Amino acid sequence: MGNSIVIKVATIYDLDGIIKLQTANQTFRGGTLSGELTAYQIKEMMTDMPQIIAKFDNEIVGFLLTTSKSVHNKREFPIVDAMLASYLGSPNSYIYGPICVSQNQRGNGLAQLMFQELLKLEPNREGILFIKSDNLTSLRAHEKMRMKKVSSFYFNNADFDVYAYFFPIKKDNNLIMK
Repeated sequence: MGNSIVIKVATIYDLDGIIKLQTANQTFRGGTLSGELTAYQIKEMMTDMPQIIAKFDNEIVGFLLTTSKSVHNKREFPIVDAMLASYLGSPNSYIYGPICVSQNQRGNGLAQLMFQELLKLEPNREGILFIKSDNLTSLRAHEKMRMKKVSSFYFNNADFDVYAYFFPIKKDNNLIMK
């Protein structure tokens, strides 16, 4: 594998690395992730939709998790419920996030690379996500990916912005990113 970044769909063997990176980036540790998914929840998400990871020297340095609304509805996740109450999206839309890049890999375009991989695997579907309104780095990164703010909501004494995206695929398999 050498010293290059590999972007791929996560397997069950990547679960420990995803959990490790998620734990290291919780707000109480100085990170920006405001929720924590259990190993069981991530496994369930793996059977539902592609979970994208970035690996460097066999270590997970980034992840982009996704879930369908139907799998989300099987469990309580109040902040996602608040987002969906603010903006439900199209019938076939899915929930994007969380996305996380290890501190030593930030600024290298990994979020964009993982997002591009997701778009290849989930074409012609709307993705919906929320970002804490004061997380300027994440807001800028997602706007750079051409995501659009569609709503906002207040949850647990904090303001959040809701973003959505839909990039159709042409017949020649190229993205139409307007």
